[in-house]
Amino acid sequence: MKALLSVCVLLGALTVAGAAQTMKYGVTVTPDKDTNFAALKTYAWTRGTPAIDKKVDQQIVAAVDHELAGLGLTKKAAGAADVLVSYAALQRTDVDLKSKPDAAGVSRQYAVGTLVVVLLDPKKSDRRLLTARADKPLDAEPAKVQALIDGVVAEMFAKYPTR
Repeated sequence: MKALLSVCVLLGALTVAGAAQTMKYGVTVTPDKDTNFAALKTYAWTRGTPAIDKKVDQQIVAAVDHELAGLGLTKKAAGAADVLVSYAALQRTDVDLKSKPDAAGVSRQYAVGTLVVVLLDPKKSDRRLLTARADKPLDAEPAKVQALIDGVVAEMFAKYPTR
């Protein structure tokens, strides 16, 4: 019985390890099924987990503002909005475990950015009306950061429920 349990645990660990190696990149949008998104007309920003780089933070906020305006939403003061908007951004390093290691035994590594934009119910800030998440490999060239942010945020809001 202990041997069977050990084999099951080992198989489970291998399955998790295999899943971790095949990270999917792209955009996922999860809307609340009970929300009438056509009725949302105004929004206000609320605290999130902003990018460490202030310039990137401003670019993300500007890109989200642009997309929300394109949907017909108007930016308001915090207390008077139909929906609250927040975002979280982080950067990580992924390792390609399937790549051939170099002479030092190091596998290929690359930077990946994660951006999560959340629309919240202002009456119940813990109720998420929409969650949009993007995981994308990052280009190291600073000149391309703005275009990458604009493209990712546009891809997120292309999946907005009223479109």
